Amino acid sequence: MSIMAPLTRFAAGLGVAFAMSACSGTLMPTHVASVPEAGGSSPARIVSSTSDMLNLVRDGSFESPIAPSGGFLVFNVGSKFSKWHVVGAAGDIGIVSGTFAQNGFTFPAGCGAQWVDLTGIRTTGVGVAQKIATVQGSQHVLTFSVGNVVDPNGIFGTTSTVNVLVNGAQTFKAVNKKGVGSKVQVWKRFTTTITAPSNSTTITFVNADPAGDDNNGLDCITLN
Repeated sequence: MSIMAPLTRFAAGLGVAFAMSACSGTLMPTHVASVPEAGGSSPARIVSSTSDMLNLVRDGSFESPIAPSGGFLVFNVGSKFSKWHVVGAAGDIGIVSGTFAQNGFTFPAGCGAQWVDLTGIRTTGVGVAQKIATVQGSQHVLTFSVGNVVDPNGIFGTTSTVNVLVNGAQTFKAVNKKGVGSKVQVWKRFTTTITAPSNSTTITFVNADPAGDDNNGLDCITLN
């Protein structure tokens, strides 16, 4: 994601008035679209299931705050938005409008109206984290979507890789290589099982793309 679009930057400690939407709570919206197969991908929005009603993750589709139409909001490491904290090396992430387009590519959300670009502007190893109340030893199914475009001669790279950390320890790596021949961001769904290490579990999603890769989408997070 480059700065050739409307953006607003939020530094650490800056107060933000949030506009909450239906996607901001535990119940995620249901969309009229085909349901991709497990582990598959689709440029279409992903349909939520009734299990979303039990989602322990808040604002898992990044609907708050609202980004400018066709643009994005930038949050630096150390800042907070909605229920999420921006963590990692010095850098930033972006909340991106589903109508964002650049260099001939379009970037729809995986679900809802917005998504997070973990590359931000400085394309470093930054992530988003959320602390969740759990029961030590309980098992949970974590699902999320990673967005990718294939741009071998441009700024967006060819793959999107997200590392998942549970209380600081990496437990899963998600790699999306989909999108060859497409000008639309393609989302791939991932599922993994985690065991809560304590009564307070922090789940972190970290950009693992190389420097210079300007796209790594994250959306549609559920923990049941």
